[in-house]
Formats: sequence, C-alpha cells, structure tokens
Amino acid sequence: MTDKKIKNVFQQGAISSEFIGNSIAKHQTKTSIGAHNIFLGQVRADIIDGKTVSAIEYSAYEGMANEKFHEIREAAFEKFHLTCLHIYHSLGTVKAGEICLFVFVSSPRRKVVFEALEYIVEEIKAHVPVFGKEIFEDASHQWKANN
Repeated sequence: MTDKKIKNVFQQGAISSEFIGNSIAKHQTKTSIGAHNIFLGQVRADIIDGKTVSAIEYSAYEGMANEKFHEIREAAFEKFHLTCLHIYHSLGTVKAGEICLFVFVSSPRRKVVFEALEYIVEEIKAHVPVFGKEIFEDASHQWKANN
C-alpha cells in the first residue's frame, strides 16, 4: 500500500445529481482518459412484510470504514490501469429514489472501467462497515440486510 492520505468518502444525506455531474465535468480536461464508468446505488422502495421502505438511515464506523474504502481504492489501482477513482457514500437519511453510493472510475481504455467498477462495488458491499436502517412509511424500522 502507499502512504496516501485516507480520504473521508462520507456525505451527509443523499448524493445529488449536481454533485455527480460536477464530478464528471471536472475530468474533461484530463485528455489521457478514454473511458469513464459510474455506479449509482439508489435506495429502493422495497415492500417487506407488506410495508414499503420510504428511506434508509445510514451509519458507519467512520474511521474503520474510511480505512476499508482506502484499501479497496489502493487495491483497485494496483489491479487495474485506472487514471482516477472516486467513492462517495451517504450517511444519515436517504429517501427512496435518492442516491446513496457514487463510484466513479476512469481509465485510458473502456474494458478496464467495467472490470474495475464491478470489483470495487463488490468489495465495498463485502467489506465496508456501513449499516442501513430501513425506515418504513409507518415510521417503523429494521436493520437492512447487506445485499
């Protein structure tokens, strides 16, 4: 691993489309990039036991989670020929239909961004200590299974 500074990937609340658009626009000056790929995780209005999820309240062991995000980021740079990699995850309440996870990868070649993005998202789901409490329309709640 490198001695790069561990970044805080967390944002309070939903990740806005403006933030996503601005992130993409900032990369247009990097002319060595030939491909970008993004993953947007969105809160679903699942129906569980007859009740509809209206939001998810995200919490995390932030220090530990940021370390895991950093490890995944560094492993992805070692494994794939990436130019850029950005990860953002929500904390707090995110309503159904809103974005809670934004992963953005760039590379000179298109095949790399597809492979890298799948690897990164699966690693996040498997190893990062972020927790979601599903909040139902009737204000009841339960902890979400990480799937």
